[in-house]
Amino acid sequence: MNQKIRRFGAGVLVALWAVLTGFAWFSPVKELSDAERRPLAQMPQFTGQSMLNGTFVKDFEKYTLDQFPLRDQFRQIKSLFHYYVLNQLDNNEIYIAEGHAAELEYPLNEASVNRALGQLQRVYEKYLKNSGSKIYTAVVPDKGYYIAEENGYLSMDYKRLFDMVRQGMPWAQHIDLTALLSAEDYYFTDTHWRQERLLKVAQRLSEQMDITPPQTEDFTVTELERPFYGVYYGQAALPMQPDTLCILENPLLKDCRVYNYVTEKYTQIYDMKKAEGKDLYEVYLSGAQSLLRIENPSASTDRELIVFRDSFGSSLTPLLVDDYKTVTLVDIRYINVELLGNYIDFHGQDVLFLYSTLVLNKNLI
Repeated sequence: MNQKIRRFGAGVLVALWAVLTGFAWFSPVKELSDAERRPLAQMPQFTGQSMLNGTFVKDFEKYTLDQFPLRDQFRQIKSLFHYYVLNQLDNNEIYIAEGHAAELEYPLNEASVNRALGQLQRVYEKYLKNSGSKIYTAVVPDKGYYIAEENGYLSMDYKRLFDMVRQGMPWAQHIDLTALLSAEDYYFTDTHWRQERLLKVAQRLSEQMDITPPQTEDFTVTELERPFYGVYYGQAALPMQPDTLCILENPLLKDCRVYNYVTEKYTQIYDMKKAEGKDLYEVYLSGAQSLLRIENPSASTDRELIVFRDSFGSSLTPLLVDDYKTVTLVDIRYINVELLGNYIDFHGQDVLFLYSTLVLNKNLI
């Protein structure tokens, strides 16, 4: 009897191995993981040199792991096991607290912050020092600032980071946003903040920059039909409800045109073509772009604004355009600082540096 059970078990394992092997060999190779939002490893090229130096074996192992059949389903089983059986606080540095998925941001990477400040100092020295511009800076806290420590997770030294920025940018007026925000102002499944909850932030910036603050009654809130599965949804590999992404609309924003210096084409403030893509957040100003110029024909003044920003600025900047004839958005992650003078005439515009703690702490500038 025991021998029959052992034979049956062995047969099941062999059959399972055969099915998975068949799937592995004959299933189409995927280039991207929608859940993890990253490219998947592809079959490495076999050469004598790659075999001898071990790179083929290493790359082939990555390929088999990335292309494994039912990979996303196995990832979810693994995550559920880690969270609910082993009672681990995080899985691959992704944790769930107060319904929010977030990534552990620890420890503070002072070298990364200093590198970012060095880049911003280059911008100041080369283009702004003698331009007559009024310069402002604001740091956007990631949602870990509000949920990590109080839920028992490691948290970076945010106070030290803010102090470093203030000390490293003495030529800018610093605007503190931390008290204006809470975890509820961020998406549950994503890193970013919700545009429909940013009027208080836009009002604080407007007051400090001496422009007309936007008011709630100035906008219509429009919900996108497709659910928003943020970057942490796939990384956490846990059952979560998707977010709803909203845009704030009014006639002034609809009249604005956005010029993309790379494509040399005009788009709208909200790029609705992106609503059909993988990342709905790219609806705001077409996502990651190196250099954009918003032209506002209904501006109440001839003032101009330049925003040095990361992706958090994509959803906030439309709330600041009312008084400005033009708003230029610069993402120096995608364009060399030395080239900016070829595209922008720095002549005393208002300038806002708006960067998140995530970018400052991760060597992304």
